[in-house]
Amino acid sequence: MTKRPWFQWVSLGHSVIEVQYSKGHLLDTMKKEDVKKLVGNPKFISGIYNYCDRWCERCPLTSRCMNFALANEQFAGQETRDISNEMFWQKLAETFQVTLDLLKEAAEREGIDLASLDIEEVVEEERLNRELAENHQCCRAAKVYAEMVDNWFDSVRDLFEEKEDELNSGVRIDLPKADPAGIAASFEDAVQVILWYHHQIHIKLMRAIRGRMEEELDLLEEFSKDSDGSAKVALIAIDRSMAAWGEIRNHFVVREHVSRDMLGHLDRLRRMVGKVFPAARSFIRPGFDKIDLNS
Repeated sequence: MTKRPWFQWVSLGHSVIEVQYSKGHLLDTMKKEDVKKLVGNPKFISGIYNYCDRWCERCPLTSRCMNFALANEQFAGQETRDISNEMFWQKLAETFQVTLDLLKEAAEREGIDLASLDIEEVVEEERLNRELAENHQCCRAAKVYAEMVDNWFDSVRDLFEEKEDELNSGVRIDLPKADPAGIAASFEDAVQVILWYHHQIHIKLMRAIRGRMEEELDLLEEFSKDSDGSAKVALIAIDRSMAAWGEIRNHFVVREHVSRDMLGHLDRLRRMVGKVFPAARSFIRPGFDKIDLNS
């Protein structure tokens, strides 16, 4: 495992909980001892949540994911998912407190005196690293793609309404051998895929590039690199997005040039990421990928 700054991880036994604040993946508000028991539960795949696409509704491995179990138990109620509800903020405050307690325990085990840390220096280093990552060619291209998608969907609301009317007409007419319901489902799925991944590609590449910066100081070349894992998730998102744009092109022939532009941009980004992270495709993600014993 690639070494990371101690403050980015909370180590518990042989497993690691990454401190994260994304929606649906908050560190749980359960008692610390309960969290530790969950970490030791053999049914959970260690680190599976580090290299997933966060699309829990479509994931076949949620029963093996500790993050999903924690979030599902503590944020199951409607009121705990509503940011306008006091219960949500109460849960969030408890989450931060548990996170802080676990960080303190991790620091104590590592012999780190938190009071002696130069927080301003750490914050400044993080800012500089983020700035460097944002200016990397892969991250810039990914951000441009996200903006292209947002702009396109904002501009085609009328076409979506026309497409809905067209599909509804097909259902009413009930033409032989026609499958308007199947077409609608395929179209809706393509839209969902594009919208789910268009910002995530940038986020995953930011994580990959920042991880690569840290790994440049790590001499343990024989271990798999965390940055390759993040880059692989980004590449998978690009693959699925390209397939979805191909489906969209079948429905909006009048805007075929837009789909072509999107596909061209994603293809260039995919090749760019492949050059920067040549080992990404071969990275074995816990739970998702199988090790080829014949290779």
